[in-house]
Amino acid sequence: MSVLTEFAAFQRDVVNADQAQVDLARERRDAFLTAFSAEDDVVETFCSGSLRRRTQLRPIHDVDLVIVYRQENHPDWGSPGTSSEDAMRHVQSRVTALLGQSSDSPLVRITRVSGRGRSVKCFIDTTDTSKTDAFTVDAMPVLRNECGTLLLPSQHDEAWSEADPEFLINEVRARQSEWSHFRQTVRLLKYWARQRASVPVKSLVVEVLALRHLPTDAGNVPEALRRFFTAAAATVSDGVEDPAGFCGPIQLDLDDLALRSALELAADHAEKALVATSLNDQDTAISHWREVLGPEFAPDFDGKSAGKAASATPVAARRPVRDAPQG
Repeated sequence: MSVLTEFAAFQRDVVNADQAQVDLARERRDAFLTAFSAEDDVVETFCSGSLRRRTQLRPIHDVDLVIVYRQENHPDWGSPGTSSEDAMRHVQSRVTALLGQSSDSPLVRITRVSGRGRSVKCFIDTTDTSKTDAFTVDAMPVLRNECGTLLLPSQHDEAWSEADPEFLINEVRARQSEWSHFRQTVRLLKYWARQRASVPVKSLVVEVLALRHLPTDAGNVPEALRRFFTAAAATVSDGVEDPAGFCGPIQLDLDDLALRSALELAADHAEKALVATSLNDQDTAISHWREVLGPEFAPDFDGKSAGKAASATPVAARRPVRDAPQG
């Protein structure tokens, strides 16, 4: 039993989404892209979010779709007031016509706009809008500025705001080209935040921290994780903001002190794991990585021959957090 073998198995069996699930999500994405690309008032459509960046975890619950409309077809959009909701209601009506149960290509069971903020939530497999694990396509109407950025609606604020979701897409792609393990390591970090961080953390926060601190010159994934945890712990209290520089803090209710403590604890175990690995003490190394990633890492490990790893702080129950649709 070796550390690198266990990391590969953990990535494959626990963290990464099943290929069949990815294929289904892409199939549903493509149905939306095809339908809206044929609309006369649409300039372009593209997928955003973690599926586009290929940093998604299992299971896949949603797809983020951006629909860029022609300003001349909707002259009131982009103005303060009710135009944000008007844009979303327009998308809702077109989803129903193009992909609803009475359409030629039935896919969407029900749609929801009220309380959504920026996007129309389109339920594929159920009409129960209270199901948190229901698969949805979140379709967001936007306008393209001359400089290339987007104007995003906000139902809550009754205003449109400038953003650049394509910036993060391009940055992740660039990091992946520098280091072939970048995306898979981001997924590991998002798993850690979801299961082990003891504090509610949006996955988009983790991705932005990874842009800052995940090295692209590490010899392997464990070394990269150790360097990330150490560096992120030192700066997370300074805040985590939109990397494109438009939307400010990503998570207003983030408990940065608690997150720093979680990062410091993970860094400590990761450092001890790397020391044990350097001494060819694979069992002790695995014990420390289990403290970081949980019992699903090396599930058959009994630990009898390992050195005693320091006990981790118990993981508290956490309320769910979700990314904004433009993430």
